[in-house]
Amino acid sequence: MNTFLDQCRRVVGAANVLTEDADKAAFVTDWRKRFTGAALAVVRPGTADDVAAVMRLCNQFQVPIVPQGGNTGLVLGSVPDQTGAAIVLSLSRLNRIRAVDTVNNTITVEAGCILQNVQDAAADSGRLFPLSLAAEGSCTIGGNLSTNAGGTAVLRYGNARELCLGLEVVTAQGEIWEGLRGLRKDNTGYDLRDLFIGAEGTLGIITAAVMKLYPQPAAQVTAMAAMRTPDDALRLLSLARERCGDALTGFELMSDVCLRLVQKHFPQLRTPFSQAHAQYVLLELSDSESEEHATALLENVIGSALEEDAIQDAVVATSLSQSEALWQLREHISLAQAQEGKNIKHDIAVPISRIGEFIAATDALLLAHFPGCRMVTFGHLGDGNLHYNVSAPEGQSDEAFIARQPEVNQVVHDSVHRYNGSISAEHGLGALKRDEIRRYKSDVELGLMKTIKRALDPLNLMNPGKVL
Repeated sequence: MNTFLDQCRRVVGAANVLTEDADKAAFVTDWRKRFTGAALAVVRPGTADDVAAVMRLCNQFQVPIVPQGGNTGLVLGSVPDQTGAAIVLSLSRLNRIRAVDTVNNTITVEAGCILQNVQDAAADSGRLFPLSLAAEGSCTIGGNLSTNAGGTAVLRYGNARELCLGLEVVTAQGEIWEGLRGLRKDNTGYDLRDLFIGAEGTLGIITAAVMKLYPQPAAQVTAMAAMRTPDDALRLLSLARERCGDALTGFELMSDVCLRLVQKHFPQLRTPFSQAHAQYVLLELSDSESEEHATALLENVIGSALEEDAIQDAVVATSLSQSEALWQLREHISLAQAQEGKNIKHDIAVPISRIGEFIAATDALLLAHFPGCRMVTFGHLGDGNLHYNVSAPEGQSDEAFIARQPEVNQVVHDSVHRYNGSISAEHGLGALKRDEIRRYKSDVELGLMKTIKRALDPLNLMNPGKVL
């Protein structure tokens, strides 16, 4: 392997081939600090040509590759296994904004660009890049595309897939596919772009992308509503869609357990209600006319929902600081869970119309099997994606509860399957759910995926052990 590493150094520079354990540590440990793998080296190319050259070397020496962006994934998709046979290919140096086209409403960025930097570059040009995630200060565009990331604005703008018009990809053989066309219509054969988006680096390496931009909204207004059940939240969602149309950009569900954890661990963050309620929804409208128009729309929805007894109470933010305070409650849920202790996370999707049934049925099953467990349920109700997390009963050790994770997962995932849902909505499969997915996908579907994998990566060097 010394010859391989020496040739990598000649391609990317000696300083960009890390072989010391201390230098590799951050690249082989997952975001939640629950797993540490091993790597032959961490290689940091600076251009797509560098990536292609390294890929050709990996083919020559039969070295597996684990592509990595910000390493913010939650399913062990961006870290190597413990064999130490693979290199981690860090794309952090591919971090340039290549072009902004305000007429075509596109931005061309390299895969290692931090999401927040892309948002800022769009804003500097008077445009909006709407992808927004809790990890936006650390995650990268390449990782967002490789997992088809969602976030809080999917309801209006779609997942990363819907936001992408073109890709530059280095194939498993070390060739560069130049697909940065930026076209909204291109019916000239198979949609190769969509093969690589959501593939978690198992088919090729995304090195750049053309992403859609939008006009900056004239106003954004936020409200929080309280209700009895998730079904009431669905009634509010139907009403908001009917009255607001595409102006509805955010619709986030949060259970009372979520907000109690936030207040326990972040007491400076207060709910705007004088009494507790079972469920809450955070709504946001983005309006192209004015703040007055957006506020009137939102107040109309809230008023009708109160009249129909779909909600019990609501507040509309009257300033940017109030709006930010409401979003802080939502964005601190995962942080509060981490402070509370280890938990079992589920990133699931269920048809929107059946979310209320799913929550009621699955809560009951979990409480029957694991008395006292706490369901920390929150997420993007508007697109059917819930973060259905389960915390240990109060007083039970984290270790004892986490030891039962396979049992908890089976209860939740079997319930998701009964409701025609997906066990991964936006986090991906990685290594964590690779075996689990076999229980829920048909042999035909898995067979088609394996056929694609063999065709594009016959040597199985691309992120082996992930997805399939």
